[in-house]
Amino acid sequence: MKNKRIVIIIAVIAVIVLSVISIILFLGKEKSTPEEVLKQYMSYILEKDYNAMYELTTKNTIQEEYVNRNKNIYEGIEVSKIDTNIVKTSEKGKEAEIVYTTTMSTIAGEISFSNTANFIKENGTYKIKWSSNNIFPSLKDDYKVRVQTLQAQRGVIFDKNGNILAANQTASQVGLVPGRMNEVSKEQDIKIISNLLDISVDSIKESLSASYVQEDTFVPLRTILKSETNLKEQLLQVRGIKIIDKEERVYNLGEAASQLIGYVQTINAEELEEKKDQGYTKNSVIGKTGIEKKYEEKLRAMDGAEIYIEDANGKKVKTLAKKNLKNGESIKLTIDSTIQQIIYEKFKEDKSASVAINPKTGEILAAVSTPTFDSNDFSLGMTANKWKELSESKDKPLYNRFLASYAPGSSFKPITGAIGLTTRSFTAEEDFGPSGTKWQKDANWKDFYVTTLKTYKGEANLKNALIYSDNIYFAKAAVKVGKENFAKSLKSISFNTEIQTPLGNVKSTYSNTDTFETETQLANSGYGQAEVLVNPIHMAMIYSGFVNNGNIVNLYLDYTGDRAATYFREEAFSKEAANKVKEALIQVVEDPNGTAHSAKIEELIVAGKTGTAEIKTSKDDKKGTEIGWYNTFVADENSGKQLLVVSMVEDVKEKGGSHYVVEKLKDIFRYEYEQ
Repeated sequence: MKNKRIVIIIAVIAVIVLSVISIILFLGKEKSTPEEVLKQYMSYILEKDYNAMYELTTKNTIQEEYVNRNKNIYEGIEVSKIDTNIVKTSEKGKEAEIVYTTTMSTIAGEISFSNTANFIKENGTYKIKWSSNNIFPSLKDDYKVRVQTLQAQRGVIFDKNGNILAANQTASQVGLVPGRMNEVSKEQDIKIISNLLDISVDSIKESLSASYVQEDTFVPLRTILKSETNLKEQLLQVRGIKIIDKEERVYNLGEAASQLIGYVQTINAEELEEKKDQGYTKNSVIGKTGIEKKYEEKLRAMDGAEIYIEDANGKKVKTLAKKNLKNGESIKLTIDSTIQQIIYEKFKEDKSASVAINPKTGEILAAVSTPTFDSNDFSLGMTANKWKELSESKDKPLYNRFLASYAPGSSFKPITGAIGLTTRSFTAEEDFGPSGTKWQKDANWKDFYVTTLKTYKGEANLKNALIYSDNIYFAKAAVKVGKENFAKSLKSISFNTEIQTPLGNVKSTYSNTDTFETETQLANSGYGQAEVLVNPIHMAMIYSGFVNNGNIVNLYLDYTGDRAATYFREEAFSKEAANKVKEALIQVVEDPNGTAHSAKIEELIVAGKTGTAEIKTSKDDKKGTEIGWYNTFVADENSGKQLLVVSMVEDVKEKGGSHYVVEKLKDIFRYEYEQ
């Protein structure tokens, strides 16, 4: 009984508390001020809660019409910030009037105005007497707010010879006009279009059934290159197809330069949030990868916009805001389109990376990664099938190989040789003695041996070791240099350090740690195996030291005409060491026994070094693959055609190893000589 009384008392107290709270809320609501209502109303604009805005009005218009009008205007002008300041409030009976100023940030800049809002108290709460001039003072119910975009041009990307690599150009937009379609064959025609444009039947039907579509509406389906004339001819055989010109970002080299030049697309929400204070809008185009991304600040176009009020007759009544357009700045690169194209054509069926430079100046002439994608597919509109093909391919066409690092194999031997001579660990003429095809330093190496493919007559000196690509010589060379000196020398040319290059950040490593853990690891590293990994861009830089008396050149992409070379590392190798290595690398091509003799060109002195790196899961792995390298350069000091090319190809085991790469590069040097 006692417990029952307690429950009743608690219940009574709860009712009293709830009643008090209700009275307080009611009284608070009754005391709501017009200023509070106005501020709440304006805050809902940024929240895009137009139904909540409607609830604060006298509801003297249809809710759907109110919501649509406010939504179309505020979102159309892209309001991003609103500041409202109340100047004066007047109250008389159940009515009130507020004079206020508003400043809002929009797609066309700031809009500032003074306005008046009228209120009436309904059931103890102030409501806004809404009309269109609550949005803008000059806006009447039958007037419209218009936004005109002033299209700016993104900067053009030129190669060193003035050829266009990327520019806004005319493309072809393919679409359907429903009223012109053949009703009898409509289903079959849609299937034909689906196959030709590589878009699904469902996607086409969905586009045709959009709410805005009328019989005479042009319904866009896909944008293609202007040059795809055969495809356009086939499409125009289908009734209802219409093709119109449309300006888009077009990449003239397509696949040949996609990883280098990159592509642009419309900015996404994450990027827009990150760059919200930099003048970007939801319609902005932005560089996503490659040169387009690296040079975004120069290339970017800043569209202009005008927001104005138009009367019922379509006449401009008042300009609310206007922002002038700003065209992007064009850039000229050191890239040679012809070399870029030749390298791509030679390696397009391979998994490869190639970098071509002028070793005297540091100009980057080409950078190619294959297999690859077409930048135009991204800028014009990627189909679902194409994206699936690219993203799921085992050959990784979206992967940029010239920014990655690989086991260099014998292409690393000139570096070992140059370090040995520079540190005076041995001389170029020193004979390391015969070793056969199998060698170990002593019994402490237990069952570890360094092997080489064949023996040769003559001294085991630097020149012969490079001509015959003698693994044992360079294992001995690394051991002679010693673990500490070899690591120190490699660090001095930026191994185990991220390097900033004009093409992106890269890293080469000589060990997974900062040292060589064992002497056998050191020996293996001498000929580019063990844990040594080299990036092709870095490799090209290092090889420039053999052209420049030991100085490693700085690379650059901005074409400025004649420009004095600057150096990434001065005296990376001693002058004597660099020239001794260069002389030996000339013989690798000139000598009939040289591993790159097939690259010999009668009219031109070239030097080079092949490299075949074994990729195994263990020393007993018989199914491992091979990576082929060929690093080559013009070795004639008096030649006006200075060129150095580094190429790496994966999976060359069944293709002839590094010799597969040698044959492909020969044509590039022939082209350069003939110009």
